[in-house]
Amino acid sequence: MPRLPWPSGLGGRTRAPEIKDSRVGPLIALTGAGRPRWTPRDYASLASEGFAKNPVVYRCVRMIAEAAASTPLTVFENGVRADGHPLAALLARPNPEQAGAEWLEGLYGALQTAGNAYVEAVGDEGPQELWSLRPDRMKVIPGRGGWAQGYEYSVDGRFVRIGRAGDGWMPVMHLKLFHPADDHYGFSPLEAAAFAVDVHNASGAWNKALLDNAARPSGALVYGSKNGERLTGEQFEALKAELAATHSGSANAGRPVLLEGGLDWKPMSMTPTEMDFIAGKHAAAREIALAFGVPPQLLGIPGDATYANYREANAAFWRGTVVPLVRKTAGALGGWLGARFAGVRIEADLDGVPALQPERDALWARLNAATFLDDAERRRMAGIGS
Repeated sequence: MPRLPWPSGLGGRTRAPEIKDSRVGPLIALTGAGRPRWTPRDYASLASEGFAKNPVVYRCVRMIAEAAASTPLTVFENGVRADGHPLAALLARPNPEQAGAEWLEGLYGALQTAGNAYVEAVGDEGPQELWSLRPDRMKVIPGRGGWAQGYEYSVDGRFVRIGRAGDGWMPVMHLKLFHPADDHYGFSPLEAAAFAVDVHNASGAWNKALLDNAARPSGALVYGSKNGERLTGEQFEALKAELAATHSGSANAGRPVLLEGGLDWKPMSMTPTEMDFIAGKHAAAREIALAFGVPPQLLGIPGDATYANYREANAAFWRGTVVPLVRKTAGALGGWLGARFAGVRIEADLDGVPALQPERDALWARLNAATFLDDAERRRMAGIGS
């Protein structure tokens, strides 16, 4: 978390220069009226019930965040790779508390759980530190043009407002996933999978209840008096208390029931449909994996044979989920920081990803077989410049 003062006013709030803007922006601004807007979802519940309590969600978020953070980001200056550029050093060590991979992992994790990720640039003379901010503590302050004129970060009743610099540059980058019904906030995969998460968690609770009851359905204790007598209230409560104390819980599994006085135990069985909750749990797990873009085979979920083997599933995971996410982030960082580092761009270095090496080798084999191409054309088609 950034070490910031807690002023009561809008720090650095200045009027943005008059530049080209969307003609529909003022209409969007009317929906917010310049007031801070909280993220329109219960982030705490999604994080608690999803990431903290559901192993499928936890593994999906970790797989995506760790894989994306392990993909190197390369800085180019005027079209030439510049590993010694100050921006490359900043990405490798964004702040005194975190290395580049750890910082990116938090950024990608926030994007998967909240649909929004925020990065603050700190420095008197250009960005010298980059900090990832918790999305549930951020508010968007809409401006007159319909887009964000500032952000408010709140912790325990204290807040700091971050506005545009004198030249109109915003020191906060807001990275978000597409939301079809919100102008300011993104839509997370975790929210799309919320119903499947509830089903999966309920199935786990059902299994736990079965274990607590000796892993078998309950039964009925029938009092069959021949003269029609019924148990008194005291007898009923005493019998119920005795059953709870001596025949419930895993420690009492298999203990026989000692019956007397006309009592008869009638076990209740469940139908095959009622016992099919395991298949329902696996279906819910596949829906969660689908929302995050993780092949179920990589999670060990049975009943899915979309890919012939683990290698194909892993390659599809990288190509369909990780690579687009890293490219989106690299483009957003490059467009944001490019205003402070002239002539630079940030790209994902996919050559350093072992999972994509078989595809890379196949591409080079095809290019080498194309005898009508010269070396410069082969290099250009391989994406490594001339």
